[in-house]
Amino acid sequence: MHKKHTDTIIIGAGISGISAAWHLKKFAENHSFLILEKRAQLGGTWDLFRYPGVRSDSDMATFGFYFKPWTQGNTLANGADILNYLTETVQENDLDAHICYEHSIETCHWSTQTRLWTLNGYGAQGKPFVYTCKFLIFATGYYDYTQGFTPGFKGLEQFKGIVVHPQHWPKDLNYTDKKVVVIGSGATAITLIPALAKKAAEVTMLQRSPTYMASVPSKDNSYVFLQKWLPKPLAYQVVRTRNIAFQQMVYQVAKKRPKLFKTFLL
Repeated sequence: MHKKHTDTIIIGAGISGISAAWHLKKFAENHSFLILEKRAQLGGTWDLFRYPGVRSDSDMATFGFYFKPWTQGNTLANGADILNYLTETVQENDLDAHICYEHSIETCHWSTQTRLWTLNGYGAQGKPFVYTCKFLIFATGYYDYTQGFTPGFKGLEQFKGIVVHPQHWPKDLNYTDKKVVVIGSGATAITLIPALAKKAAEVTMLQRSPTYMASVPSKDNSYVFLQKWLPKPLAYQVVRTRNIAFQQMVYQVAKKRPKLFKTFLL
């Protein structure tokens, strides 16, 4: 059985885990840390989700790291570009040496006497391990990677067509000239449907309640303009600050004056 102690353990090598690792390396030089990742590669959501059209549902100036500018002009990035962005961040900051892949945690316990966390689990090829640490950071996100959430629908077993969950999209699924129904109206549906519509004969969104949304340009021309006149890191920070401020304003107006905001969206 493999046993090891480190100051901090981060669970998950997705965007949150990578960010936590960068901050520890940057601001706590004498602090040891490891990332335990269940899967065989980094990226989390952006490696798991492979459905057509997968992309960010937030602008990359605010979704990206403040310490690594998103230099592309597109406002919303596809999944492959985001995964490349995360991979570059890990490589540029030598974080890969801190990641233990294929490490699945079974239990974790806190001891008041030793003031340590103890983690038990299995590594590659099923080898058991025990890790102890002072601090434990959960960067696992909220998705169940084993089984995506699926509501129960009466009569589903009688449906003669193909039922697909976006989280587990088959590589060889052929939907060309097919009639497709997408259940839901959230971020996944909004990104999935335009991609499906390019090949499918008919695509229908089936929703329980209406979703309000606003159309935004796919390219941030102001960011492209600023990059011509300012250093890229500075241009990135300007756009990032502007977008965060705008999002906060939108949230406050929607919360305090919902009817006004509804009229604005319509």
